[in-house]
Amino acid sequence: MAKTIRISLLLIVLLAVAQSAWKARARTTDWTETLRVVVYPINGDGSAAADAYIATLRRPVLDAVPVFMATQARFYDLALRNPVDIFLAPRVADRPPAPPMHGSAFDNATWSLKMRWWAWRHESYDGPRPHVRVFVQYFEPVSNRALAHSVGLRAGMIVVANAFASGDEEGANNVVIAHELLHTFGAGDKYDAASNMPSFPDGYAEPETEPLYPQSKAEIMGGRIPRSRSEAEIPRSLEQTVVGAMTAREINWLK
Repeated sequence: MAKTIRISLLLIVLLAVAQSAWKARARTTDWTETLRVVVYPINGDGSAAADAYIATLRRPVLDAVPVFMATQARFYDLALRNPVDIFLAPRVADRPPAPPMHGSAFDNATWSLKMRWWAWRHESYDGPRPHVRVFVQYFEPVSNRALAHSVGLRAGMIVVANAFASGDEEGANNVVIAHELLHTFGAGDKYDAASNMPSFPDGYAEPETEPLYPQSKAEIMGGRIPRSRSEAEIPRSLEQTVVGAMTAREINWLK
């Protein structure tokens, strides 16, 4: 009997979570209101450099993200002038649970639930309730030359982004944030996971240009600027990226 009760309670919780996630997804695909995106800075490596950077971090550093979204939305004739607005929350002291490396579907689902529980417990923003919560872990750039992949969760509307604690990297950091933010709206990756090369044609900003290479910009979900069939560069800012047609369809900007 006790086991049956526990299973029943778990099912009720899962149904409530699923219903909440469905409502959140519906709100973020009809584009009838500007969505509130709140960024929560975290010291990702415990370094003094990350502490110092977070202490000076201000909202204008992040403004390129809503500007990018507004500019790209106008290209697709979206009626909503400003799809997102961005806000900065106080620093979060704890780090989120790490996503599983090459985890099974069960592992990923379990981590997703843990992440949503963690995010709820570490809510530190005193403004209106966010539609999307973006937890940005900042790392000292000299010791951390390569960062782990960032994650954007459609279920729960949560991003865990890894970024460099450096003013020189702010443009590239915003590219990461925008990429993961679009995941929460339903956009899928458009690059090969093994090589990190953008997938043709949907991962290219200009798939119909002749000659095809070098491309001048990156498709935001393709992640890189293709310079040749085997070489691609990481964009340094959102000015070097676009929302391609397939991504626009996935987030309901294009029918």
